[in-house]
Amino acid sequence: MISPRLLRRRIRSVQSTAKITHAMEMIATAKMKRSQDQAIAGRPYSDKITRVIADLAAQSVVGNALHPLLATREVKRIAIVHITTDRGLCGGLNTNMNRYTLDFILKQQKTPASLIVVGKKGRDFMRRSGLELHADFANISDRPVLLDILPVSHIVIDDYTTGYIDRVYLAYSKFVNVVTQHPTLELILPVEPAKIPKTESREYIFEPNAQYVLGELLPRFVEMKIYHAILEAIASEQAARMIAMRNATDNASEVIADLTLTLNKARQDMITGELLDISGGVEVLQ
Repeated sequence: MISPRLLRRRIRSVQSTAKITHAMEMIATAKMKRSQDQAIAGRPYSDKITRVIADLAAQSVVGNALHPLLATREVKRIAIVHITTDRGLCGGLNTNMNRYTLDFILKQQKTPASLIVVGKKGRDFMRRSGLELHADFANISDRPVLLDILPVSHIVIDDYTTGYIDRVYLAYSKFVNVVTQHPTLELILPVEPAKIPKTESREYIFEPNAQYVLGELLPRFVEMKIYHAILEAIASEQAARMIAMRNATDNASEVIADLTLTLNKARQDMITGELLDISGGVEVLQ
């Protein structure tokens, strides 16, 4: 039988763990609300610029010059911007995202893949899997601004413009609600042209000219898509961490209750044994 002293020590240890997980749950809850607001607020901008660029791609050639980011060519190499977290303790979020991207590379792709990884968890997983890491980024703030992700977008834009890569995907966890985060893979380059009915006209007036406007707008499109994907991933991380820490706290409470019951039984057995010893001693004296 386990001694009461050892049981008390275990109970104190689990209580300390429960306090830590509860504090982490509160922190994640506060951060999740802010991250959720940022991700949801950014969706209209991301959707609108996607529609505008798709309309431009449908027109194919503007001013007899095709912008390099609108060019389509034979796919010889793809790039995947794989977004995960820097820290763990967020349930199966990173595991699901890593496996989702790995399955896409190994089962659905026949061309070489270059990985641009954001987050330590994705970086470590892909290295262990033996995949090529073209670049990796870590320690991005949980309140990022557009300037923080410019190095990521610059690599994507430069590699696509020079022809090193022929297709670019975004892999990230899309925030649906507090308990649901979906692994998502989205093609951003080349831009998929919009299907414009023949009876509908979507002509744009460019000032000062089409080449200048497209030269400014298309890089912003790539930056916005990556930035919004990171916002979605951060919101998913905080929601997953909040749920994971809440479950951990509940499990700790159950363990404490079981250990307390075991402790009470052990104390009862000790008291019963001592009473029997005393009764036996009295009988012997009589």
